[in-house]
Amino acid sequence: MRFAGKVCIAGAAALLAWPLAAHASDMRGVSAGEIKIGQTMPYSGPVSAFGALGKGEVGYFKMLNERGGINGRKVNLISLDDSYAPPKTVEQTRRLVESDEVALIFSSIGTAHNTAIAKYLQSKNIPQLFIGSGASKFSDIAQYPQATMGVQAPFRYEARLYARYALAKNPDAKFAVISQNDDYGRDYLLGLKDVLGDKYDSVLTGATYEISDPTIDSQIVRLKASGAEVFVIAATPKFAAQAIRKAHEIGWHPMTFLSNVAVWISTVMQPAGLEAGIGILSTAYVKDPDDPAWNDDPGVKAWREFMTRYIPEADQHDTNYVNAYNSAMTLEAVLTACGDDLSTENILKQAYSIHDLELPMLLPGIKVNTSLSDHVPVDQMQFMRFNGKTWERFGELQTGN
Repeated sequence: MRFAGKVCIAGAAALLAWPLAAHASDMRGVSAGEIKIGQTMPYSGPVSAFGALGKGEVGYFKMLNERGGINGRKVNLISLDDSYAPPKTVEQTRRLVESDEVALIFSSIGTAHNTAIAKYLQSKNIPQLFIGSGASKFSDIAQYPQATMGVQAPFRYEARLYARYALAKNPDAKFAVISQNDDYGRDYLLGLKDVLGDKYDSVLTGATYEISDPTIDSQIVRLKASGAEVFVIAATPKFAAQAIRKAHEIGWHPMTFLSNVAVWISTVMQPAGLEAGIGILSTAYVKDPDDPAWNDDPGVKAWREFMTRYIPEADQHDTNYVNAYNSAMTLEAVLTACGDDLSTENILKQAYSIHDLELPMLLPGIKVNTSLSDHVPVDQMQFMRFNGKTWERFGELQTGN
């Protein structure tokens, strides 16, 4: 699948002296009227639901290009299908860099997938911006100097909040975790270990799954047998729905925490059975358009107008489109701040100089910030609980850093 779109946004001042001027002929993927950007998305394969992110970003860029683009240039987003397979991610990314000659890679989905292309992109001096992953490893500047994490709360921070919350309710709690057997799942385990410390091995029982597995029912049965009072589901939507449904079927009702990448009502809670999800806890950092609290919110109204006009076939209950909107808007800010200098050096300078950027679809109080020493755009979130129909937020904003 190949999409084309076009975009831009505003950024902040720099902390170091970077080159301030460059000719279009010296800037990869840039012409007098266009800047080319690339990404890979799982439009097919086991997590094709996440393809909504790419569709949303393409739609956003189309909207901006109709408004004139960024600083007089249209943004051409080339979005390619990688089927959520890292080898194909590498293949498609090479095509974007060597054939399409994109200026940067934006919002490609997957922890293992972005890991697989990082060194290659560094060798080619290509920015890897607003990665479609909340894996905390991408905040390691020494290892990923040209990358920024996505516009989402980091998985490891999220898991720390779950452990703290559970222990506050029951200091002697035993934990059970179902996690995807890759860096995405392991980030949740690291976050739990950060809080549990020396007790980790004695109070936690884990089970993993592969994305090719047809079902995880047997793992859920084994986890129930552990006697755990706390259940953490670190899974993508398909497997999260299976975990919720199976736990309900076998009469297991521990305090349950659900990864915030799998909180979608239409693709997770409904397939699992709405009754099965009552009481499940998770975290939020974006506005949920289905929450009546935002019915009159100007940001949500603008988002709905955007969706209706530019992605009319999309399911507006799918919050993946909200994440796409936020990510694209953040990239717009960075590219707008670049002005006419779209060299790699200036793009990175602006990506690492975002100060208190407010996005209309982030929760109030959450702002995007980056610096040369901080490549984590968003680190705050708020707890929420599923009531059988929708998610209800509660408590103050928290950070797990």
